[in-house]
Amino acid sequence: MKLRELSRQELRARLHGDGLRVRTGPFNFRLQSPIESVADGLALLYGESPLSDDADFIDFTVTMARGTGLRRWIKPQARFVYDGESPFEPLPEDHAYPLLEWSMNWCISTQAHQYLLLHAAVIERHGFAAILPAPPGSGKSTLCAGLIHRGWRLLSDELALIDPATLSITPLARPVSLKNESLQVIRAFEPSAVLNQETRETTKGTVTHMRVPAEHLARLDETAQPRWVIFPRFVAGSDADLRPRPKADSMLELARNGFNYSLLGRTAFDALAGVIDTSDCYEFSYSRLDDAVAVFDRLAADSQS
Repeated sequence: MKLRELSRQELRARLHGDGLRVRTGPFNFRLQSPIESVADGLALLYGESPLSDDADFIDFTVTMARGTGLRRWIKPQARFVYDGESPFEPLPEDHAYPLLEWSMNWCISTQAHQYLLLHAAVIERHGFAAILPAPPGSGKSTLCAGLIHRGWRLLSDELALIDPATLSITPLARPVSLKNESLQVIRAFEPSAVLNQETRETTKGTVTHMRVPAEHLARLDETAQPRWVIFPRFVAGSDADLRPRPKADSMLELARNGFNYSLLGRTAFDALAGVIDTSDCYEFSYSRLDDAVAVFDRLAADSQS
């Protein structure tokens, strides 16, 4: 059963009650919230996501609760509650939906240690994955959002889930986070893209999330093997420029993007070395998505020759 098959009344009832059980990648989430914008966002962005069965193991229960005391009515707040605790400071209630997505990322990045976890976008073509690690503001998510509307499959916008034994990358395929100027760039590049309502004045500026195409969610069980590690950077007015990057330097930078690299120790080192050994490493700068698509499509074509 998919989320879109629930009536709006049933969706609200589950969120208000025992929880909405959603499968996203290899994880089953139980989501609870009385906040209307959370229900709206889930209905819009997760319609094609499968629902977990009642008998399925729940990996994470995420509650997006209202503020306490006067904060329920005066400048209302939203709180992320996990195991009875609130790991983050409350935010304004109209920030509830992006807070839900950030909280889900937090759950995975702090606990899913069966994977080597990297802060990176991952896209796939012909069974091969391109890992795109980059700091905030680099244009990583904009690039990712553009490419998945031009023939590349989304594995993840934020978290690379790497199996240390096989190096395969498991799809997560959750909504793509976009902010500030990226919103208009994607709307102009792909008018059919479905974006949630904008949330303004967050710590990241104006943010929203983009729905993952349905055909990507239908392939949640299809892993991919690493083939490219590409460090993207948006440079206003520049031509697309793809340059080889030394593997040793690329491995060091990937390790810096690891959420659990130190925790996994030798296992993480061996896995990361395997990823780098099997991948071509590049620096990539761009300003126009059409140019970026052409560069990535050439990489994909070369992998088949």
